[in-house]
Amino acid sequence: MSTTRRSLLTALLAGGLSPELLALGLPIDTFAADAPELLPLRGLNGENLDASAVVEGRLPAALRGRYFRNGPGLMQRAGQRYHHWFDGDGLVQSWTLQDGRASHRARFVQTTKFRAEQEAGRFLLPAFGTAIKAELPVRGPDSVNVANTSVLLQGEHLYALWEGGSAYELDPATLATRGVKTWAPELRGMPFSAHPKVEPDGTVWNFGTANGRLAVYQLDAAGTVRRHALLDVQAPAMLHDFAVSQRHLVFLLAPITMDMAAVRAGASMVDAMRWAGEQPTRVLVVDKADFSKQRSFEMPAVQVFHFGNAWDDGRMLRLDYVQSTPLPEFNAGARQIMRGERTARDVSTPRVLQIDLASGRLNIAARDEAVEFPVVDPRVVARRHRFVWYPTAIDIGARWGFNGLMRLDIDSGARERFSFGNDTVVEEHVLVPKPGSTREGEGWLVGMGYDVKRRRSFLTVFDAMRLADGPLARAWLPYAVPYGFHGKFYAA
Repeated sequence: MSTTRRSLLTALLAGGLSPELLALGLPIDTFAADAPELLPLRGLNGENLDASAVVEGRLPAALRGRYFRNGPGLMQRAGQRYHHWFDGDGLVQSWTLQDGRASHRARFVQTTKFRAEQEAGRFLLPAFGTAIKAELPVRGPDSVNVANTSVLLQGEHLYALWEGGSAYELDPATLATRGVKTWAPELRGMPFSAHPKVEPDGTVWNFGTANGRLAVYQLDAAGTVRRHALLDVQAPAMLHDFAVSQRHLVFLLAPITMDMAAVRAGASMVDAMRWAGEQPTRVLVVDKADFSKQRSFEMPAVQVFHFGNAWDDGRMLRLDYVQSTPLPEFNAGARQIMRGERTARDVSTPRVLQIDLASGRLNIAARDEAVEFPVVDPRVVARRHRFVWYPTAIDIGARWGFNGLMRLDIDSGARERFSFGNDTVVEEHVLVPKPGSTREGEGWLVGMGYDVKRRRSFLTVFDAMRLADGPLARAWLPYAVPYGFHGKFYAA
């Protein structure tokens, strides 16, 4: 190695970059060089993060509690880098907000897979989007569980969630991993998705898919399984989210199949998935009171990752969601960003689906804003709602990601937006009700972002009904955190 190259490497490593990238055709001095907003996707190497944040502005005194987030945090080992963003090992973050101060902690979920690979110093097991030859037995989904998508807190039980396998329980105070959660003996090893819906009374609804069947769960606020069932509905090869109304569970079953011959030949699950765009997406409506009562409708093929909310009056069922690009294009983009390359500007956009349950007639209202990660006020989950909040892209040009926030009134179509400008990437934000308030939307919008120039992550707080006024406060970290997927705020 030349003196110049050695000096460059030393300087880059001092800046926190990983030497593993050198062996991947992704030299660390060029990774994301033309897309600096992608630098957090380099990931960490398994280390812990702890810091007190520097608050800019003023955090509301009544905003007290813990904000948990989850997402892929480790992307490469020993010269091998994951090909797909969904593959990274789960990194759970905890923000503690109290008395106008903010502190941050992040820990990797100590899954069976993570512990074995940390000890070996290399990948040992296949991933969702990366074909890796198994060096350990794969006895079921939990053998490859990365626990990297979302969180759920019930009492003093915090769960890291991944749609393909079991929940992992963590200590909510320390984020130490306690182990795999089994909700009931007969449900051992059954997938428990990353998008449980929690009604205002604490009732939890969730699902999981396995071999074309759909498991549905109803839990109480304490985490006891009240009902569950296994439905033979020819579930697609990938089903990420669902919606819950007063009377129904609603699933959009996209035309995605799995080429098992490709899997047996060594392909990753992503590479073995087939998108049949000429086939319809099936709208499955399941009665909450009796899982055996089901209705099915059809709509044009559509890929949906995330729902906002749903409500019904017994005759009309309405739900809002974000329509993504079809699976092949989405997966191609997920691979590009893992190479430090910007993707094409195909965007995901808001939709409202209305189903006349009496006639079977469907109506879809479409919008063209670039959005994702929709959230609603937690007090209106499975209830009549009016507002949905999203990260959004506003005049962002070729840059990757979102740079703003949007509130949409789905009754009137009116919107309110705020842009941070093109040097910020905005992640999912959640609605935190103000203590004592009852009106929908009366609260704060809390979430994370990344400043491209400072190379630091931050937490931001908005008045949820006054986004255009800008943030009330930002809490700056002394480091960057890999981009996450989903989080929840739990008031103290």
